[in-house]
Amino acid sequence: MEALDVKIMGREFRIACKPEERAALQQAVNIVETKMSSIRNTGKVVGLDKIAVMAALQIAHESLVGSNPSNPVLGLDIETIERKIEAIEQMVDSSLSNPAGKPKNADLFE
Repeated sequence: MEALDVKIMGREFRIACKPEERAALQQAVNIVETKMSSIRNTGKVVGLDKIAVMAALQIAHESLVGSNPSNPVLGLDIETIERKIEAIEQMVDSSLSNPAGKPKNADLFE
């Protein structure tokens, strides 16, 4: 592990990360900084903690539904995600009812 020093809203943070995750982590920092700055600049939200929570909620929402509904995140639409969640739930239920044997749909995610 190595440390990555980042600055968000004028505050410095040291974050541990693997060398191969450094670029992705820096992109995440840039997204958070951009979102928090945008919220701060509206003047409607005051206080760093409130800005951080609003930014986190907006980023989470965008990652779930995509910032553009016609272009969903990761190429998946909500219905596809819901079907995958349902398949996972069925697989878990099946393995709980038959712990010794191979669960139904066990090869679904192989």
